[in-house]
Amino acid sequence: MTLNRRQLIASGAALAAVGLPAHAQKFPNKPVRIVVPYPPGGSSDIIARAISEPLAKSLGQPVVVENRAGANGNLGAGLVAQAPADGYTLLLCDVGALAISPSVYKLPFDPSKDLRGVTMLAYSPHMLAVHPSVKANNLQELVALSRTSDLNFAVTAMGSAPHVAGVAVQRAMDAKWTYIPYKGGSQAVADTVAGQTQVIMNGMLATLPHVQNGRLKVLGISKRTRMPLVGEVPTLAEQGVKDFESGTWQGVLVPKGTPAAVVSRLNAELIAAIRSPEVRSRLTGQGAEVHTMQPAEQDQFFEKERQRWGVVVKEANIRVE
Repeated sequence: MTLNRRQLIASGAALAAVGLPAHAQKFPNKPVRIVVPYPPGGSSDIIARAISEPLAKSLGQPVVVENRAGANGNLGAGLVAQAPADGYTLLLCDVGALAISPSVYKLPFDPSKDLRGVTMLAYSPHMLAVHPSVKANNLQELVALSRTSDLNFAVTAMGSAPHVAGVAVQRAMDAKWTYIPYKGGSQAVADTVAGQTQVIMNGMLATLPHVQNGRLKVLGISKRTRMPLVGEVPTLAEQGVKDFESGTWQGVLVPKGTPAAVVSRLNAELIAAIRSPEVRSRLTGQGAEVHTMQPAEQDQFFEKERQRWGVVVKEANIRVE
């Protein structure tokens, strides 16, 4: 998929239109925008809205969450990459998904060169879940069923982190299913809950509530150790996908060139917001782990994820035209 550069530039200009650059003035002296490059209701959106209020209080300025969905998060990421490097436009996204994108999409920007990390916020392992009507209670039974029945596998988008993770599981277990792409995790979950699709791989933060109310049945989690929050649900590694681990890493990035002092201030305030008792309690109750980093650590993490998943994409020949 090739994104329209004019579309990115025009939208980036709209983002930059809120006031003039601060330059030497004290940061911040105007509202701060958090761009979430997915539809409302997904993991990144949940976290952005959870931290926006405490962040606004600590910064002394309004914090506006703006959903700019499209092209598996790359539209919103591109807008931020081309925004002024002044700290007033933040990208809150699945950092792992962003790391995969250069291997799958033709992008008019380079995440490694045009964006820099501020901090990681949270990690949420992927959950492999099915509609309750599916006659499978573990991964092995699902794989066996996939060889005799048509199964539709919902993913946030082709080339997304859940899609690439699903392909890794499929290849390891020789399963057979058809991927159905959506514009975001919330829509993928909604259709699986409704029975329009039978299987889903998605971040635990946005999926667990539907498991808890019986609308979805979880078969495994993509973590190396079990989680008390989901009882005795086994890991996918235990069920045959050797050493497998995947999930959504929500983090904040800004345009490359943002002053170090501004990045440092944002890092401190974002970490304080995500670690506040109310926010931490809400997120951990839904299966997310608060996990923060310093800017340089996040940049290093991004490069490792890009290399790791780039190998999977190449071996599986995943391409989005």
